[in-house]
Amino acid sequence: MKQLVNIERFCLIGHIFAMAFGLAGLLIVLPHPELIASLSPMGQTLFRWSMSGGGVVYIILGAAAVAIYAYRTLGLWQWLTFMVPAVLLSLSSELLGTSTGFPFGHYGYLNGLGYKIAGLVPFTIPLSWFYLGLVSYLLARVGLEAKVTSRTRLSWLHQLGAIAIGAMLLTSWDFVLDPAMSQTNAPFWLWYQPGAFFGMPYQNFAGWMGTGALFMTVAALFWQRRGYVALSRKQLGLPLAVYLSNFTFAAVMSIGAGIWIPVGLGILLGVTPALVLWAMAASTPTPPAPDLHKNPKVDSTQTPKVPVAPIG
Repeated sequence: MKQLVNIERFCLIGHIFAMAFGLAGLLIVLPHPELIASLSPMGQTLFRWSMSGGGVVYIILGAAAVAIYAYRTLGLWQWLTFMVPAVLLSLSSELLGTSTGFPFGHYGYLNGLGYKIAGLVPFTIPLSWFYLGLVSYLLARVGLEAKVTSRTRLSWLHQLGAIAIGAMLLTSWDFVLDPAMSQTNAPFWLWYQPGAFFGMPYQNFAGWMGTGALFMTVAALFWQRRGYVALSRKQLGLPLAVYLSNFTFAAVMSIGAGIWIPVGLGILLGVTPALVLWAMAASTPTPPAPDLHKNPKVDSTQTPKVPVAPIG
């Protein structure tokens, strides 16, 4: 388990470093050709590599860090039953969107994010839906669960609340990322029919909310087998770090492009709720209570000895 923790941390640090390195290239080096000309041959090679493959590296490292974290803290079942629906359903939405314009609007991916599935969607895009989707859902679900008195099964109201808030956190990240990534000096995708929200159609946000809510709902149905997610505030450290670092990356990109309003909206609807939900989480993981209907031999007057998930 310690080796998994070390690999997870390595991937997280590499993920954040790759984003910082990409920001430096896009915002400092690329707009100043004289800086590129002044670089050593090795420096020019590194710059070309970062522009052609930096986006792929940071997404893969982020997805790897979150996947290891999910396996380590939630278990194989919860990890796979979130990742597989997230990847497949988001890829389906992206393929549909790039082919027909539904549900996001008419857009297309350029180069810089890796091999394109069916020549339309980079393979890294479903991975980003997975890892940002999972950290958003966990922040929402664990924060809301801290107020639940019964640990045997969540009510549908709490389940729907976690899905709605998780989808909102995910979409708020896109508020900030999408305008910058489509209008930077080296864009990663283009809108064929620019919309009213800094070049994006409002339909895009409905598509994000709908796609995120869809795969979170599928995961929630699979997770019924476990019910309560016993994670502490400390264990939510990685989801919060991933969410805030990716938001910062998008915010710096937007500010560098002179786009401020989406950043404010993202802070209001994404960063602030994420911090509040993290603060709402319990300081120590609370194990689920025994279901007396399924195990009538358990004495309800005694405190059950339930193993607690390791702190990570």
